[in-house]
Amino acid sequence: MATGFLLFFYCRMMADNDGSLAADASSNEKRPEDLQNCSSDALSPDVKAEGDPEGPSDPDKYRYIKEDLFTSEIYKVEIRNLPKFIGFNDLKKFLAKHSINPHKIKLIGKHTFAFVTFKNEEERDRAHKLVHGMQWKGQVLSVRLAKPKEDPILKKRKQEEGGAGQPASKRAEGDEEELPLSVQIANVVTPLWNFPYEEQLKMKEQEVVGVLQKLAKEIGSTNKAMLPWLFAQKGKHNKMCCPLEAIRPSPTQTEYRNKCEFLISVGADGEDKTIGFRLGKYKGGSCAVVGPFATCHVSAAAKTVVREFQKFIRTTPYSVYSPETYEGHWKQLTVRTTRAKEAMAVVFFNPQKLEEEDLNALKTSMRTFFTEGDGKDSGVTSLYFVRDGQRLVFMVRNLQKQNVGHPKIQLLYQQPDYFFQVNTAAAAVLYSTVGDWAQLDQDSTVLDVCCGTGTIGISLAKRVKKVIGIELCQEAVEDAKVNAKLNGLSNVEFHCGKAEDVFPDILNALVSPSLTAVVDPPRAGLHPKVILAIRRAEHLKRLVYVACNAKAAMTNFIDLCRAPSNRVHGAPFRPVRAMAVDLFPQTMHVEMLLLFERVDYKSQEQT
Repeated sequence: MATGFLLFFYCRMMADNDGSLAADASSNEKRPEDLQNCSSDALSPDVKAEGDPEGPSDPDKYRYIKEDLFTSEIYKVEIRNLPKFIGFNDLKKFLAKHSINPHKIKLIGKHTFAFVTFKNEEERDRAHKLVHGMQWKGQVLSVRLAKPKEDPILKKRKQEEGGAGQPASKRAEGDEEELPLSVQIANVVTPLWNFPYEEQLKMKEQEVVGVLQKLAKEIGSTNKAMLPWLFAQKGKHNKMCCPLEAIRPSPTQTEYRNKCEFLISVGADGEDKTIGFRLGKYKGGSCAVVGPFATCHVSAAAKTVVREFQKFIRTTPYSVYSPETYEGHWKQLTVRTTRAKEAMAVVFFNPQKLEEEDLNALKTSMRTFFTEGDGKDSGVTSLYFVRDGQRLVFMVRNLQKQNVGHPKIQLLYQQPDYFFQVNTAAAAVLYSTVGDWAQLDQDSTVLDVCCGTGTIGISLAKRVKKVIGIELCQEAVEDAKVNAKLNGLSNVEFHCGKAEDVFPDILNALVSPSLTAVVDPPRAGLHPKVILAIRRAEHLKRLVYVACNAKAAMTNFIDLCRAPSNRVHGAPFRPVRAMAVDLFPQTMHVEMLLLFERVDYKSQEQT
């Protein structure tokens, strides 16, 4: 991050990501609680709602579909009479086989029916026509139009007004609401804050033990040839598939986050234009936020930025955005900080129908506040203004100390949101362990998959012959190249693209006798095509998997170890060591490292 003050103005592209598919609303598409920008072609709420066996209800709860907004909820069908024991991937593959491209899939109950949404009416109607009456595993499928989700807050409000009898939320049970707001928000964002740190580590280690025990069972089910080895491993390691080394604690347990995302809303204390964390979930009927000033995981530098930004927005005439009415402007503040005492702030603002003149005046006043006004000592060195709900992304850069009559305008396609571990000190522990486990030497080639800004590969580059990084985000790739240059490295190269598209070609072109892969994928894990490419590349003998959600990555682990088949080619891997690294003190989240090595059948037979 540059030391000079930079001001960037963005208009974020809010169109849905192509190919986005999630079990439940994990795409960039906006849900009832946070919708903007799209089709006015709305499905009237006259058919069955998700989770609503009674059918139609108060139309006010569907107000969001009648605005000038987009949501795939208006292009939704319900598929009934599904075969028993099918999962999300089974349904996804079945639809893909018939050239049906859903936007979201949500299986309900015991997976006997599912809600499926589409990006437009044509795709929805085509799926309706094709799938209705189709046979799948002896079951005749039934398809009908489905009503959009009800807006959670409006639904809750109607229940309360009508005395429907449902509790406002689990929080209402007991004395939770009698606790100070500082304690309530600590229980939400740092649920382990009241546990001694040693006890936190034990709880997280037990989570990883459970993952490794489950993996042992799955390997036994999917690769019978490994049973003798697996039997010995389980006997030695408490029913786990490999030894689990002692958890590595975070060097700092408080104020460790280098990035935080704050909502801008009405405070739980009644104060308007409050920046903080949401006290409850929208689907639970809560929009109120509590400031982060008493939380233990947010840095003092970030709290300073929040305090000054809150002071600034309270001087403006613009209200906070309401996900209930879709009115208002201020939405979110993201703050990144560095150990060099620099801070980047990204504010999200819905312009609604404001004139450009008003927006320019707001930008000017913001710039003045943080360069000459009360915010000049806040530590903010770069500031992004995101015009939420727009379809084009522009950047206006104000160059300090240069007399520029008109700001420079460039077309961009991303915002500053590529991934970096939120706990810098613990990330150093993590990356050091990765280097030790990879068993590298000067003849080694490292494949850094989902490399982000190149942190892991760059940290290993001086120990190996070559590092090849693969990353989806173009901006991150450009920064990775800059980082490599700043570190004086000439043996590092980075490729931009989807790992499942780029990785197989790179693997096939490599002839290194000592090839190791390090994968640090998003929460959902690696794409199945990447796993299949890894299995086929028999010259790849060692793989270090960094999992931020080991349970979500379980399918990857199983596919690395399963027996060869018509679909899965190449000798399997097996887990040989594991470790948990605590990157998220005061929470239940933990990072997990797994080292996989390729099974050598010939060596096994000789043994």
